[in-house]
Formats: sequence, structure tokens, C-alpha cells
Amino acid sequence: MAKLLRPQFVLFGDSITQQSFEDGGWGAALAALYARQADVILRAYGGYNTSWALFLLDKIFPKLSSPPDVVTVCFGANDAALPVPDGEKFHVPVPQYKANLHQIVSHIKSNSETTVVVLITPPPVGDEAWIDFCRANYGKQPEALPDRTNEVTKLYAQACKEVAKEADVPVIDLWSVFQQTQNWRQAYLRDGLHLTAGGNRIVFDELVNVLNGISFLRADKLPMDFPSFADIDPKNPGVAFQTWKNNANLAKFNILD
Repeated sequence: MAKLLRPQFVLFGDSITQQSFEDGGWGAALAALYARQADVILRAYGGYNTSWALFLLDKIFPKLSSPPDVVTVCFGANDAALPVPDGEKFHVPVPQYKANLHQIVSHIKSNSETTVVVLITPPPVGDEAWIDFCRANYGKQPEALPDRTNEVTKLYAQACKEVAKEADVPVIDLWSVFQQTQNWRQAYLRDGLHLTAGGNRIVFDELVNVLNGISFLRADKLPMDFPSFADIDPKNPGVAFQTWKNNANLAKFNILD
């Protein structure tokens, strides 16, 4: 199998991740930051919980000679749905949620211990805005029980942090970080659950902080995939490409021979 041209960052999760490639999304911003340095790959599935995500592991993270360098894992917003009629389909009890997250991390790490796995907790829930959104879009009656609450989601965010500590991997605590801003419900959530551009910016900033803490993953340290146009002599272009090929920094990321 041919070696990868660039390091790969895989974004694995539910709709919080799936929507990250939309305008203003944190995944799109990450891809822009690492343009020509890393491939940012979206593998996210709106509505999925961790139990369903387990069925994807062998397909998204098969046994490869060149596994991803970074994987973000963001599940829990759906697991935290209450076992009421509207949420029962998605609900995963907290102990099972923890076990599922451990299995996801273990599977990714089993392909390569050097892969950096970053867990991301579910964001907080703006209870009233989410109820209003469900009434407007899903025909819920005013007296219907909510299928998600911030109080319950807190338990899943805490469980995610516990898994990160037990598995010794970084974690981004969105549930707590968002609520450090007084008007977080309006600033960071567009419907009580999914992110605004401001919320996406918080995820991006927090993730970049994690990556910057790992020296060889910093965007200002990673080599470009090929020489800059400014380094190419139009009369003898091959020199620049030979210099690029001999760059010792490329060896850590399995750049093509």
C-alpha cells in the first residue's frame, strides 16, 4: 500500500461534527488552517449515538499501514436523549455510553498507539430553545416532555471526561466551556442543541489549543505537501522538488518517497 501524502485528521461524531463542514463550521476552519499540510476528513453521522457508532469502526478505521494521525470523537448529544417517546430511540444509559466511548478509543488506538484521539463532550442544551425548535419542526405538543435537558447532558459530559482521564487522551469540555459565557444559549446554540458560528469558533479554538500542545502537529510546524510556488525556479523547477523530497521533517508523517 502506498504511503499517505499528508497526515490525516479524521473528525468522527454526530451532527455536531457533521455540520462542522458547513459555512462557519469548526471542521471547515480546521481544514483551512491545515491546507496543504493535512487532510481533514469528515466521518460524521447526524442522529447517531455511540452504540450505532460501534458498527462503523471497522469500516472507518480498518487495519491500515497508515492510520490517521489525529481523530476527534464527539458523541453524546444523542446518547443523552431521555427515554421518553421522542428520545427513546437515541437514548444510551450513561454506563453504556462510557463503555462505548472506551471501545471507540481502544479500537482507534489498536491500529496505532501514536494516533492522537481527542474526545469532545456534548455541548450544553438550551432547554427552552430546544423545546421551541421541536414544537416548530417536529409537531410536538406544548405539553410534551422534552427529550433532552441540560441537566442530563451534564452527566454525559462528565462521563466523557472520565473516559478521557481513564484512557489518557485529551478532552475538550464543551459543556463547561460554553457556559463560561453569560449569554451562551444565544451566542453558541442556534436551536438549543446545534452550534452557531460562535459555537463552532469555540470548538475550533479549543481543538487548535490541543493540537498546538503537540509540537509536531502545530500548523506552523507541519511541512507543506509540495514546495511553495515562491521556491520554484521556473528555469530549473526540479531543484525545489528535490529539496522538498529530502526534507527530514517529512519522515514523521510517512510522506511519499
